[in-house]
Amino acid sequence: MPKAFFMVRAVIADPADRPRFDHWYRTEHLPEARAAFGAKAAWRCWSRTDPREHLAFYEFDNAAAAEAVPALPALKDLIAEFDRVWGDRVTRSREILMTAD
Repeated sequence: MPKAFFMVRAVIADPADRPRFDHWYRTEHLPEARAAFGAKAAWRCWSRTDPREHLAFYEFDNAAAAEAVPALPALKDLIAEFDRVWGDRVTRSREILMTAD
């Protein structure tokens, strides 16, 4: 059965922000988002191609669960906290992904 993911791509404009962002995302944001979304699993990566790019993946049992994330009230709260902490120093985009058979 295909797996579904909600993915957040963040671009950290200033390399000096990377250590603080890395710590904050690992210790605060990722665990809070995983719990708020009801994700089965969550992990994150730094791009080796573009060291400014950070990717976070939240795994769900089905597409419907991943597709429900953008409408969750908890997402709005997480976005507000992200914006409070990072302002315009980090840009983000979000995608819903499915594994290919």
